[in-house]
Amino acid sequence: MAGILLEIAANSIESALAAEAGGADRIELCNNLEQGGTTPSHGTIAIARERLRMPIHVLIRPRHGDFLYTGAEREVMLYDIEHCARLGCDAVVVGALNSEARVDTEFCRAMCAAAGKMSVTFHRAFDLCAVPEQSLEELIALGFARILSSGLADNAQTGHAQLASLVALADKRISIMAGAGIRPDNLAAVLAASGVKEIHASASGPHLGTMHHKRKLHGLAPDFLETQTRIVRALRQVLDQLDC
Repeated sequence: MAGILLEIAANSIESALAAEAGGADRIELCNNLEQGGTTPSHGTIAIARERLRMPIHVLIRPRHGDFLYTGAEREVMLYDIEHCARLGCDAVVVGALNSEARVDTEFCRAMCAAAGKMSVTFHRAFDLCAVPEQSLEELIALGFARILSSGLADNAQTGHAQLASLVALADKRISIMAGAGIRPDNLAAVLAASGVKEIHASASGPHLGTMHHKRKLHGLAPDFLETQTRIVRALRQVLDQLDC
């Protein structure tokens, strides 16, 4: 299983630094991981690009919820993609569906054009597609580099059979990256069952607030999720052992 790539979903600048310290190959920089991820701030993207040596893929998602976007939301997304290109990011991670849960090919084509030289990943909106096999072919035709998927299931371990089917259908024309629920203790099993060559994980754990005076009010909880270097290292160790 040589050459498996480890991508970490980093939900802050500190998470991004932890991912690099733990041995990740690249990050998907995002915000609001608890809600499936949204676009990080411009400041977060800029500082990450200045501080990190690894490739940075930026999630372009203006809000949580479904993937049917309004005209105003599309303007925001295209602006964010162009901003990432100006900052020298390596890729963007996008996804858009129409009301019939099919790939919004027109808007996806516009996002790919805005990305310019950056590569483009289609995120887990794919797992909500009504016709995944057709959607895969459409994404290949649009020029996407990879699809992030849990195999249309709650997590990649449950969806391993569908992931294997997608890998076979892709036939090396596009990369299938397994994500959702990937941990050090199930990583090897997901790889063996699915045949994917790229893995996506948050490697996150609770960061306990360190303020001496704490008051837990609704919406103002002091604790939050953050990528843990030790978990990234554990994932890296599994991959290194498989490479031996």
